[in-house]
Amino acid sequence: MKNVVFISPNFPTNYWQFCRELKNNGMNVLGIGDQPYDQLTSELKDSLNEYYKVSSLENEDEVYRAVAFLIFKHGRIDWLESNNEYWLEKDAKLRTDFHITSGFQTEDMPRIKFKSRMKEYYIKAGIPVARHHMVDDLEGCLAFIKQVRYPVITKPDNGVGASHTYKISNKKELQTFLAQKDPAVSYIMEEFVDAEVNSYDAIIDANGEPVFETGNVTPNSIMDIVNNMDNSIYYIVKDLADDTRAAGRATVKSFGVKSRFVHFEFFRLLKDHKGLGKKGQIIALEVNMRPCGGFSPDMMNFANSTNVYKIWADMIAFGRSTVPVGKHAFCAFAGLRDGKNFVMSHEDIMEKYGANMKMVERIPDALSGAMGNQMYVAVFDTKEEMDSFYTHVLECRDAEPSK
Repeated sequence: MKNVVFISPNFPTNYWQFCRELKNNGMNVLGIGDQPYDQLTSELKDSLNEYYKVSSLENEDEVYRAVAFLIFKHGRIDWLESNNEYWLEKDAKLRTDFHITSGFQTEDMPRIKFKSRMKEYYIKAGIPVARHHMVDDLEGCLAFIKQVRYPVITKPDNGVGASHTYKISNKKELQTFLAQKDPAVSYIMEEFVDAEVNSYDAIIDANGEPVFETGNVTPNSIMDIVNNMDNSIYYIVKDLADDTRAAGRATVKSFGVKSRFVHFEFFRLLKDHKGLGKKGQIIALEVNMRPCGGFSPDMMNFANSTNVYKIWADMIAFGRSTVPVGKHAFCAFAGLRDGKNFVMSHEDIMEKYGANMKMVERIPDALSGAMGNQMYVAVFDTKEEMDSFYTHVLECRDAEPSK
């Protein structure tokens, strides 16, 4: 029986399903988390063979001792995983410290966590990248901006999500950013790209081959959602575009990805961009060596009539999966922000779209910055039906009325 340590199995709240499928496959599933055992859901408790509570997952010594105890009790650990961007570096350090070779090690982190380092691997894969500059002083930044022109985007070189990401449109905003930024954080500055985000989401086996592939589209900027407290929308595509699939597979090879669930983000240009490509072309954004966040795994299931939690667990246990992928559909996420004067009430939405609904929940506070407060997840056979759903659900009384 293989021993699998799963870090933070209680959050995100849907991740207990990874543990369930591991246990169903005969794995000895050992959870480490900071939530008291009696507060875990019954589904998670049933999905674990043992749970070790720490006071904080941020406390590296305590988590180290937890893994050491589990090894003492259960023997060698075959896998250690969280499937969570926030813990990616800590997962790698634990694998390195305890000689768990079935995942990324500490030495792998620079190329998969630092946005500046990712670019060389995208270039190696033949995928164009936006020009960049490591933020230094006003003179250096202005010299870069002279080449690419305003606006530019600044973000932490090693960051999670869209936090502390800013669009700078003039010298005054640049000076404000330089004066207020954390001097301990390394920032990257990039030319602004007018594009929508298209992703490649896949489960990759031990040979670097995909056992499942899909993708999503984010029509509006996550940066704007976070900074402007906007509503959040994105959707799982009905069928993955050929160019996204090709770019995703090339990126897998370039980064040497094996035995992982991945979420690679690309820009699809909304207009011709000198030096990058023509309208509609795919260019690189960033890699994420974990599933797309929030409830995206569930949405992938709804869009593909499948079970990605089991496909991933099958890859861990058996190196392959025979889980079928069935009828395809668009799966739409709408994250509505509290305090907005929406035309449709919750009752209106459910009456009109109840037959399409798959999930209706409040979004946890930890995720609400990027995802809104109230979510609706619905499936549609056509993009026209999905677009109509977004138009009606997001309409506010101070906006132009729907036609």
